[in-house]
Amino acid sequence: MRMGQRRVIGRVEQYFSDTRPIIALCETFSDSHHVQAHLHQRSQLFCPMSGLAMASTSHGTWLVPCRRALWIPAGVRHDLRMQGVVEMQSLYFDTAMFPDMPDRCRVVAISSLMRSLMAEAVALPIEYDREGRSAAIMKLIGYEVGRLHELPLSLPLPTDKALARRCLKFSASPKANAKIDDWADSLHLTRRTFTRLFRRETGLSFVAWRQQACILAALPKLTAGASVTETAADLGYDNPAAFSTLFKRTLSVAPREYIRSIDRSWEGSSRLPTESDL
Repeated sequence: MRMGQRRVIGRVEQYFSDTRPIIALCETFSDSHHVQAHLHQRSQLFCPMSGLAMASTSHGTWLVPCRRALWIPAGVRHDLRMQGVVEMQSLYFDTAMFPDMPDRCRVVAISSLMRSLMAEAVALPIEYDREGRSAAIMKLIGYEVGRLHELPLSLPLPTDKALARRCLKFSASPKANAKIDDWADSLHLTRRTFTRLFRRETGLSFVAWRQQACILAALPKLTAGASVTETAADLGYDNPAAFSTLFKRTLSVAPREYIRSIDRSWEGSSRLPTESDL
C-alpha cells in the first residue's frame, strides 16, 4: 500500500453510513484471493493499481487490468478473483449522483487526471471537509466519471442453456480460429439461426465475442510473464502481428507496452514483486 492511502479495516459497508456522496477506500489483496459474491448499496468504481482482477456476475465476466477500472452499479451481485498482488483503489457513489449511468458493469479507461484524483481521494479522511480542496477533488471526480471511455473487456454470457455451456467451455480455452459453422453444427442449428441466436443472447456478433474472449484470455497470460509470441500461439493466431493488432485496437496500447505498464506499476508499489505474485 502506498504512502498516504487508507486501508479498508473491516467490512466496506461500515463506511456507507457517512452521508458524503463519494467515499474513497483502498485495499491490498494477495495473489489468487477470491472475494465471494456480494453487492453494495452504492455504485462502485474500482481500479487495480497492480495485478489483475476478474469480476463475474450472472450476466458475464469482466477482466480489469491494472490502471483500468470497473464500474459496478449499486445492487449488482458480483465476485472478484485476483491474479498477482492487487492494490485496489475504490470509489463508492451515492446512487443519486449518476441516474444516467448504465445499470450493468463495464470496464473503463482511466485518464491521467482521474488516476491522480483517485490517488488524492483515497488519501483523504473518510469524513473529509465538505468545503475547500477536499470537496473540490470529489466534485471533480463526479464530473470525470461520466467521461470515462468504455473498453471491450467484458464477455457476456447467453441465457440459452446449450449456448451458455458452449460459451463457457470456449472461454476456458479460446481460439482465434474458431469457426461459426463448427459452433452451429455442434448445436444442431443452421448458420443463419445460430448467428441470430448468438447476437440476440450476447448483444455481439460471434466474431466480436470470440475476439473479446481471446483478449480476456491473453491478459492473464501477459500479466504472468508470457511473451507476446507465446500468447499469440496459445490463442491460435497465425502470427504475433495479428494478435498485436487486435490487442492494440481493443486496449489502445500494444501488448509490449502493456507489459511495460505492468512493470511500471510494480515500481510504484510499496514492495518489489516476488515469484509468487506473478
